[in-house]
Amino acid sequence: MKKAIWNGTVLAESNDTIEVEGNAYFPPSSIKKEYFTETSTNTTCPWKGTASYYTIEIDGQKNVDAAWFYKQPSAKASQIKDYVAFWKGVEVV
Repeated sequence: MKKAIWNGTVLAESNDTIEVEGNAYFPPSSIKKEYFTETSTNTTCPWKGTASYYTIEIDGQKNVDAAWFYKQPSAKASQIKDYVAFWKGVEVV
């Protein structure tokens, strides 16, 4: 089971993550939504499409744009639609 942890709090855990380019993408049902707020940030990957971001907030501490996901990925990345990946100090173990 993979877990995403930040500041000692488990943000997501699943046996059904998908590995893409060294990142574990967690199923949307596995994230603890109370810690996530969607932001207006977007980036573009040449083969996956446009990524959207979440800011994580725990006990008043914010980690801005620390998680990303693809609402409408390209056909080549369709398996990760709405799955969530992490960076910016979020530990995936």
